[in-house]
Amino acid sequence: MEDHELPLWLLLKGTQSTDKKVRLEAVQNMAGIHYWRDYQYRTVAQACDRRTTVGLARSKDVDQRFFLPPPALPQVDDRGLWCFGGNGLPYAESLSSVPSEKLEVYSLQALLKHSRISTHVDSIVSNGGLQLLQRIYLLRKDSQKIQRSIMRVIGNLALHEHLHSSIVDSGWISLLAEAMKSPYVIQTSHAARALANLDRDTVSEKYPDDVYVLHPQHRTSQPIKADVLFVHGLLGAAFKTWRQQDRDQPLDESAAQEEDYTECWPKDWLAEDIPALRIISVEYDTNLSDWKAKCPVDNDRKSMAYRSSELLKKLKMAGVGKRPIIWVSHSMGGLLVKKMLVNASRDEEMQDFVKNTRGIAFYSVPHHGSRLAEYSVNARLVLFPSIEVKELSKDSPALKKLNEEFIEFAKNKDFKVVSFSETLPTRVGSMMKLHVVPAESADLGIGEIISVEVNHLNICKPKSKDSFIYQRTLNFIVDALGADLRKQ
Repeated sequence: MEDHELPLWLLLKGTQSTDKKVRLEAVQNMAGIHYWRDYQYRTVAQACDRRTTVGLARSKDVDQRFFLPPPALPQVDDRGLWCFGGNGLPYAESLSSVPSEKLEVYSLQALLKHSRISTHVDSIVSNGGLQLLQRIYLLRKDSQKIQRSIMRVIGNLALHEHLHSSIVDSGWISLLAEAMKSPYVIQTSHAARALANLDRDTVSEKYPDDVYVLHPQHRTSQPIKADVLFVHGLLGAAFKTWRQQDRDQPLDESAAQEEDYTECWPKDWLAEDIPALRIISVEYDTNLSDWKAKCPVDNDRKSMAYRSSELLKKLKMAGVGKRPIIWVSHSMGGLLVKKMLVNASRDEEMQDFVKNTRGIAFYSVPHHGSRLAEYSVNARLVLFPSIEVKELSKDSPALKKLNEEFIEFAKNKDFKVVSFSETLPTRVGSMMKLHVVPAESADLGIGEIISVEVNHLNICKPKSKDSFIYQRTLNFIVDALGADLRKQ
């Protein structure tokens, strides 16, 4: 062995140590290397075990040459719909008027549902699903939507540890490591979830579908002292709801250099100001109308009772409840937070959610109903309002009961509450403007209520890091966590 090769092999040996501390330090040191020659990276890529490869992929600014390229995929007939085995379905050739991308999206939606069912995941892998998804992923580099759907499936498969070797050996780590370097928060968050589920060396929890860690997305030595959970509202999403307020006019070049727009302020601003937080955003589907409902069974799943129960289970799987918790919610998301905490207070296995809640921030939450449910955006909303819209009706008995239960639950609890209320109307449709959540509905009845000169959509989208909404939220989180952040 040449003398200059010795550090390489010492690091490799360290990554395979039975001492976890030695192992993690070796991976960290290896990930920080950016001066090796190509053949040295190739040597390490070929010699690394699966655990080390996953650790490198979860390391910040790692060199992509540490990862072997995906193995060559078998040639298949590209005609028709993709399916396991690689053969085109015969009838698909008659659907030439339907764009292949749309067919792939529908197929991926079906596969995504199967990947959530534990008894189906083995069939997906054994029938060549990992290779098939990789082929589509590489062919559809022009479609972030398709690539995200595929990473969601991989993230779901990674929940099952007996499939980890198949996922790593099929070449997915290099693709996920590359996605971690994407400038788009949605892409990096999907990749980060899949890799976290694969990393059993430093991650004890598992992240089910629709639960995304915004920070930290890489391995870190920073101790995590609290969890902040972001829950969006009606028609919202885990990422777009929490973007910076859209600019009315584009900035000139000099101004753009001074202020970079963020797609997700919790990830970019809050993580920078309080790095000791684990920041999680959850997602769930919502609709205004049940016109052309895809599946009748979905109606039960759209109810607040069902959603709150499912979210609690997912968050518990992600390890929420073990640390102090801050909840940040917009619109209907605040109702879900209240329902989750009321439910948790009645379930012995969920008591940690109650015990460790330190604060709740409500952005325009319709505690007493929303005027949106009184108006029609179009005929479909009049004739077939969704479960969500019905539950948001002003003076709804269900909302009244939930609020009473929550206020009773909150008595003698040691957590802080702040509510932000919109004062500007929101354009709904082309002809109407209204206060979606009037001030009286945004007032929970406990805690501080703050009026802000914004509309319903922008109340959770600060204009800048110096804006009142962000700074007031930041101060609330710091105050609510108090001594928890100061603990060593």
